[in-house]
Amino acid sequence: MDEASYERFDSAEGFQAAVERLLGQPGRELRVFDPDGAALRLNDSSRVGSLERFLAASRTRRLYLVLHDTDHLTRHCPRMLGLLARYSHAIQIHRTHEHIREIHDAFLVLDSQHYVRRPVASFYRGKTIRLLVGTAAGGSYDVIARVVARHLGKHVPGNPTV
Repeated sequence: MDEASYERFDSAEGFQAAVERLLGQPGRELRVFDPDGAALRLNDSSRVGSLERFLAASRTRRLYLVLHDTDHLTRHCPRMLGLLARYSHAIQIHRTHEHIREIHDAFLVLDSQHYVRRPVASFYRGKTIRLLVGTAAGGSYDVIARVVARHLGKHVPGNPTV
């Protein structure tokens, strides 16, 4: 992951593997956003171990965690809270403001160079997207819309029918 690369993952395990690869990279600042932290498995001993190895590698390393809701973290993640107690100088946890609570795509960014993003695929999964073209059938806009529609579903999280 030293060079920029794009990997698509369609499963929770693919996301977890991508997070582990990111945590193994050298870097100084890890910035994380997740709606509640549940998808990050912050009580899993191996995940907390990976975060601890990341922080222990250098005194200058920092972890910034931003959540919409901190209840999951405080109620279900005693391992992460233990890590916070040991590395309180290196970890900051913030709660988002109400006006941005509609954002649900989790992401992790390491030194503004490497990132992992988990799009919320469940919104479009099993749904149909209709493209409406405001011109006559057979025209250039109609042809372009048909070409775009043929490939659009593969690039929208959840792979809806178009």
